Amino acid sequence: MSATRRDIVVSAAAAATIAAAAAAQAQPSGPGPNPQPVRNVVLVHGAFADGSGWRGVHDALTGHGYRVSIVQNPLTSLADDVAATRRILDRQDGPAILVGHSWGGTVITEAGVHPKVAGLVYVSALSPDAGETTAQQYEGFVTPPEFVLDTGADGFGFVKAEAFKAGFAADTSDADAAFMRDSQVPIAMAAFGTKLGQAAWRSRPSWAVIATDDKAFDQRMLRHMASRIGAKVTEVAASHAVFMTQPKVVAAVIDEAAREAPRARR
Repeated sequence: MSATRRDIVVSAAAAATIAAAAAAQAQPSGPGPNPQPVRNVVLVHGAFADGSGWRGVHDALTGHGYRVSIVQNPLTSLADDVAATRRILDRQDGPAILVGHSWGGTVITEAGVHPKVAGLVYVSALSPDAGETTAQQYEGFVTPPEFVLDTGADGFGFVKAEAFKAGFAADTSDADAAFMRDSQVPIAMAAFGTKLGQAAWRSRPSWAVIATDDKAFDQRMLRHMASRIGAKVTEVAASHAVFMTQPKVVAAVIDEAAREAPRARR
């Protein structure tokens, strides 16, 4: 198997990996104090969506003992989304893995310096550096033509309705894609021009899930970002809606992060 695991991890293997977490975390780590196990997960959605898309990931993780919290981003500004994420992190009863999809990657990059964050998981997600904007991540790359935005006079953007399935959720059913299209949450496009003050991936270990059929990003861009932050990468055949269509794969990576983060060093 290659260093970047391609295509779908079979469901049984993913479930077995998650089931082994409690036992693995209970084992001594050698000389010195045993790091505190990570049993909390905080999920952060991206633009044009809300937290309900995490249902499959939530169910996979809670079914194996994790405490999972889901942030509902207002998508009105980077500051507002970071505040919403910190509000949930404050409620955690111990260390947590912070997970972001798409725009949620920018949010966890800024919010992830929170003292309760033990590690970061980027799910087909953006990862700017401090002093950079999200928009700068696109420079030098070409977004696939299937992903088309429709920005209103008020500055809020939607994925264009007629392009939604092809650009965002090609591997969902027509019914699911239609519901996601009709329930999408617009984002204030000005947020993409906001400079970050923090880059949590510089001080926290990182993992990345890359959807190889993602039409919201240039594949070269996804791999470049993951490489720059030093993330451990898992690739899976999925659309931009990978957080919804491949929940067992995503949950398995989060489980891996929870098991490895206490011993990881940056």
